[in-house]
Amino acid sequence: MNIYSVSDIGELIRDNSYVGRGIVIGKSEDGKKAVFAYFIMGRSENSRNRIFKEEGDDLTIYPFDASKVEDPSLIIYSPVRKAGGSVIVTNGDQTDTVYDYLKEGKTFEEALETRCFEPDAPNFTPRISGILNFADKDFTYKLSILKSADEEGTACNRYTFSYQPLNGLGHFIHTYNCDGNPIPTFTGEPERVKIPSDVHAFADTLWNNLNESNKISLYVRYTDLATGKYEKVLFNKNK
Repeated sequence: MNIYSVSDIGELIRDNSYVGRGIVIGKSEDGKKAVFAYFIMGRSENSRNRIFKEEGDDLTIYPFDASKVEDPSLIIYSPVRKAGGSVIVTNGDQTDTVYDYLKEGKTFEEALETRCFEPDAPNFTPRISGILNFADKDFTYKLSILKSADEEGTACNRYTFSYQPLNGLGHFIHTYNCDGNPIPTFTGEPERVKIPSDVHAFADTLWNNLNESNKISLYVRYTDLATGKYEKVLFNKNK
């Protein structure tokens, strides 16, 4: 296998019923945009009862029907927050941890050293996080995964991947390899995927290939590196 091969993200997820929550970060093919995407999926009624809402430059998850919320602790959070010249993207309330640490002049890695995987035995869902750091009309980015070291959840392993952006290339990390019981945690390095120049093309590819029964919401943002302005696409299955 060529370690430098780049996949179509639609083909990666098309026949996978449950990749869980996912983050993609990269650079558009034309080299003009910093790109990220975040999506959530769910199998239980509690997980599926969610929508994305924009709040300024940030994104928050809310219950679609508040009367049906069983346990909000792991499903209601802000997956996207802006902190100075950085944008944080995560699958849990570690977004706030990273935000607070950056405001104190500390690092992405220092923040995540204080966190571990989710306490949802037997799955021990990993915490996945990303950050885009903008400067001088360009950016760099990092992805992180915090996951259980064993089946009992006795220790947390932390992995961080740091990238210089390349035109048309993104990196995709998700919480699970596929469906199962318990659900198998994501393994290996983030996957290399193609990033087109058009935000709608990329968003449609993601949304249309996520499993129809389990997909819930998707948010995609393309930030113009020259101007700092961005285009975005938001899909909520619950309307």
